Amino acid sequence: MQKRFQFYIALFFVLLTACTVGKNYQRPDLPLSQEFRGVTTADTSSIADIEWKQFFTDTTLQGLITRGITYNYDLQLAIKRMDEAQQRVKQAKLLQLPELNLQAVAQTTNPSNNSLNGISLKSFLEKNHIEDYTVAANLSWEADIWGKIRRQKEAALADYLRTTEARKAVQTQLVAEIAQSFFNLVMLDAQLEIAKKNLNLNDSTLLITRLQRDGGEVTTLAVQQAEVQRQATALLIPQLENDIAVQENTLSILTGSLPGEIRRNVQLTAFNIPDHFATGLPAEVISRRPDVRATEMGLVAANAQVGIAQAYMYPALNITATGGLNSFKSSNWFNIPASLFGMVAGSLTQPLFQHRELKTQFEIAKIQRDEAVIQFRQSVLNAAGEVSNALVTTDKLKTQQQIASAQVDTLQHAIKNARLLFKSGMANYLEVLTAQRNALLAELNLASIQREQLDAMVELYRSLGGGWK
Repeated sequence: MQKRFQFYIALFFVLLTACTVGKNYQRPDLPLSQEFRGVTTADTSSIADIEWKQFFTDTTLQGLITRGITYNYDLQLAIKRMDEAQQRVKQAKLLQLPELNLQAVAQTTNPSNNSLNGISLKSFLEKNHIEDYTVAANLSWEADIWGKIRRQKEAALADYLRTTEARKAVQTQLVAEIAQSFFNLVMLDAQLEIAKKNLNLNDSTLLITRLQRDGGEVTTLAVQQAEVQRQATALLIPQLENDIAVQENTLSILTGSLPGEIRRNVQLTAFNIPDHFATGLPAEVISRRPDVRATEMGLVAANAQVGIAQAYMYPALNITATGGLNSFKSSNWFNIPASLFGMVAGSLTQPLFQHRELKTQFEIAKIQRDEAVIQFRQSVLNAAGEVSNALVTTDKLKTQQQIASAQVDTLQHAIKNARLLFKSGMANYLEVLTAQRNALLAELNLASIQREQLDAMVELYRSLGGGWK
């Protein structure tokens, strides 16, 4: 008899598992190729696997990123959202357990003396009120026949994983923004030095032009032209100093600090950019990009919500039990076993007509799942596109940097030749001013290209999913 009872119990739980409604999650088909826009590789390694402390080796930048991860408010909010989801997971783990409530009631009723209850009360109890004292434990449990509770646990866990990946995505973006802001700050430092160097050169040219005017070799117009170019170069200095202060403030806020100066002792040319970056395969972006994984976890949760909505349309088996102590006199309230009472009940409820509410919720849940599929596929395409863009930008900027460097070298030699020819009277002042102006613009452009190369490197690292480790 006992073995037969155990068999029925085991069969009951097997049936509970088998009756789970809704489809288990399966990743949708994704249109991914085996390469990133012409970049073919059999190597599955990726720079995204490198920890950010190893990818960014400058100690000042490392300190800024560390402070940002600790104090940035966007990241702190993401962590709090993750903690909220974790609490929901803890709750979902206990959904299959029965609910238990303890209740204590002391009640007195005084019916009207002219009412039927009042007259009956005087006849039987010889008093004009009724007392009732109860201490009871109430237990209720719903059998998870259709897997509704299991789907709720699945949805809660997926939501927690989504917030976890979202936190990683925020950190990835934060690391990239801090690095790019720092590189922009270093570029502005370089441009400020270029402007100051060219200002000194303009001062020298202006002095020579004045001496030649005093000697009758050039006119006052030449002096005025030299003065105008000097003023144009001098105007760059306060503009760059303003940009530096604004960039320092931006970087301070990213790291959770009040706006202030950023101490640094590094030059733009100190950063080396590798000739090749390992990217891995496009399909691996799904597992490496935390924002893509967060979108997929949202899809998992949406899929579980379909099962939950469907389960609400089927019968629900509820078992309730109540037991405790009850007495109409407080003096014998806890007289055991005379005051003991108990009740057990089971109910099977099948929703029939609720103004199409349950059917609507089920259809909406399916539509939301379809939306989540579209969002997931779009996030994968966006990720692949960002990687391709970063690869193309990195490659083309390398060519631009080579051309810009050669242009700067050419113009530096042109300045020297023009000054020598100008001193000897073999070149006019316009040739000298033109050479200096072109050299200034070329050097500023080279610094900008070098910063763009560093930005592209950071963007490639981020788009591949690096920065959260």
